[in-house]
Amino acid sequence: MPDESTLGANYMTENQKPTGIKKLWSASIYSAQGLKACYQSEYAFRLEVWLAVFLVPIGYWLGESSIEKVLLICPIFLVLIVEMLNSAIEAVVDRVGLDHHELSGFAKDVASAAVLLSLIICLFTWIIILL
Repeated sequence: MPDESTLGANYMTENQKPTGIKKLWSASIYSAQGLKACYQSEYAFRLEVWLAVFLVPIGYWLGESSIEKVLLICPIFLVLIVEMLNSAIEAVVDRVGLDHHELSGFAKDVASAAVLLSLIICLFTWIIILL
């Protein structure tokens, strides 16, 4: 039977979560899996990704200063982020139950409204800077 000091040291090293570079690598893998899952399962996200592929270089090209370039490009990523959060909220609500509940509808509607607002922010930013 191992003594307690050895057992405690082995237990701590075997059951600790990764830290440093290992943790960063694991988080990157999970993030890539999330992007892939969202892309594969959400039509709206796929559409927005392809718009981003098209609009990010255009925003970089049309921006006359560094500030304008950032202001044209960042809202595009904001739309993608909010769309992913919307998808996550919808998935959690659907996981809890598919039966209609007022709070479930509220959560989905608010998340969808957040996507709409992010699209409006993106559109207005582009209009204000380019016109």
